[in-house]
Amino acid sequence: MTVPIKGFSKLSKEEKIRWIALHHTSDPERTSALLKSYWNEDPVRQQLHDEFTENTLSNFYLPFGVAPNFLINGELYAVPMATEESSVVAAAGKAAKYWLHRGGFTTRVLGIEKTGHVHFIYEGDFKKLEQFIIEIKSTMLRDTSEITKSMEKRGGGVLDISLRDKNQQLANYRQLHCTFNTKDAMGANFINSCLEQFATTLKREVAADARFTEQEKAIEIVMSILSNYVPGCVVRAEVSCPVEQLNEDAAVSPADFASKIVQAVKIAGVEPYRAVTHNKGLMNGVDAVAVATGNDFRAVEAGIHAYASRNGSYQNLSFASVEDGQFTFWTEIPLALGTVGGITRLHPMVKLALEILGHPSAEQLMQITAAAGLAQNFGALRSLVTTGIQHGHMKMHLLNILNEFGATAMEKDALIHQFRKQTVTHSAVATAFQKIRGG
Repeated sequence: MTVPIKGFSKLSKEEKIRWIALHHTSDPERTSALLKSYWNEDPVRQQLHDEFTENTLSNFYLPFGVAPNFLINGELYAVPMATEESSVVAAAGKAAKYWLHRGGFTTRVLGIEKTGHVHFIYEGDFKKLEQFIIEIKSTMLRDTSEITKSMEKRGGGVLDISLRDKNQQLANYRQLHCTFNTKDAMGANFINSCLEQFATTLKREVAADARFTEQEKAIEIVMSILSNYVPGCVVRAEVSCPVEQLNEDAAVSPADFASKIVQAVKIAGVEPYRAVTHNKGLMNGVDAVAVATGNDFRAVEAGIHAYASRNGSYQNLSFASVEDGQFTFWTEIPLALGTVGGITRLHPMVKLALEILGHPSAEQLMQITAAAGLAQNFGALRSLVTTGIQHGHMKMHLLNILNEFGATAMEKDALIHQFRKQTVTHSAVATAFQKIRGG
């Protein structure tokens, strides 16, 4: 029976489990045992995980895998990926191996600018305020000097502060548009702290200046917050080789293969239904690396999908061309990632992932992540235009189906062998499994 509760956050973990199990599940004892079975045996490590968020009951595991053979700008990487989806790691690794002897991935960072805003209501002369912001910019920077000191030592800090007029979109709405370089940190806390101080300085300075009327001095600060849309923090990744090197196992010529890839990309450029799934393939790789390295994959997703809509309709994020006999496949995506701060120095698996990658800077991680996304996208398109997406995906999904049926190790071996040359469907596996079990 569902009942309201007061002070849930103040209960002990045991008490929280007991309450959830009793009021929200059909078998409290089974629920309690299940949650506790996923606790880490090391109480210190478990407490660390408990304190990552609130009202923690247990841990929710994701497979932590690695896709080897990524040649990126001449350096060889094994890329950690955390994902539950079948075939993502396999497809990325297969694509990495495919391009290993075709030049690998070429990547570069096109920009590192991140953005935040002070959103406020101002009823008055915009030009007067615009000139005033220019005058007090040094004061704003001085007022945030304690916040920015450490970041500036690392080569980052506030890049610019400007006033933007949004009155046409919403009556009297204006904003301070602020840009930052946060170096190896994702920088959310740094940016938000700066913005809140900018808002305080703005109100104080306007209120003290005789040029403003009483109405103009009554600035209403609505909010001060970073934006996860970072079109100035963009990375490019590409692969390229002569068309004749695109030899496939399937019965399709290199020229036809290249042509089909180009056409598939063009379709994603004009059909949003396809573009969403096309981009989801790229995000399979991006998200898996973001999660493994302790980055905010939700912020990454939001920013990238907004970027895909920047021209007024939702479009593809990767592109392909054939020019003078050369096939090129590439992506340009905004990626605000960090390798310091957050849980990067707390979560043991995140620390391991960054070690496996050679302790990359934020810019290096941007490039690795973009390459992983492009590899996954290429792998999906390669399957789509040759054997079809289900051929490889369902082979990888076979183990999930067998685990669902409770297959033994011997039964798994027998059925994996059987389905090597047979189409994998849930019903086909169920029938085969029943035969092995004797009906």
